[in-house]
Amino acid sequence: QVQLVESGGGSVQAGGSLRLSCKASEYTVNNYCMGWYRQVPPKAQETVAAIDTDGTPTYPDSMKGRFTISKDKGANTLYLLMNNLQPEDTAIYYCATDYRPGGCDWHSVENFAYRGQGTQVSVSS
Repeated sequence: QVQLVESGGGSVQAGGSLRLSCKASEYTVNNYCMGWYRQVPPKAQETVAAIDTDGTPTYPDSMKGRFTISKDKGANTLYLLMNNLQPEDTAIYYCATDYRPGGCDWHSVENFAYRGQGTQVSVSS
């Protein structure tokens, strides 16, 4: 059973920063591809970032520059650092993962099999 538990969401003013965390098992963090996506219901989900098992991060062009994905194997945790947040970043942010022995990039996230419960990020102008 793959379990992911997000935390770190909240309300910030435009220009502020937040760091989201996603706690997983040691096996997941070491062996699974992981990523973040966001969603504003009822719109479709939007991938934010992915990180491969070797730690290589990838981002859609629209997310490059303000978002940084990383993982701490010692803490069994995936992170998403978000800087210069804008009102359009308001969404529910989800951590997601899947076993991809061939590797992964941000394109893979939309088809990941497992996700957390989500954490709300609200940005006011």
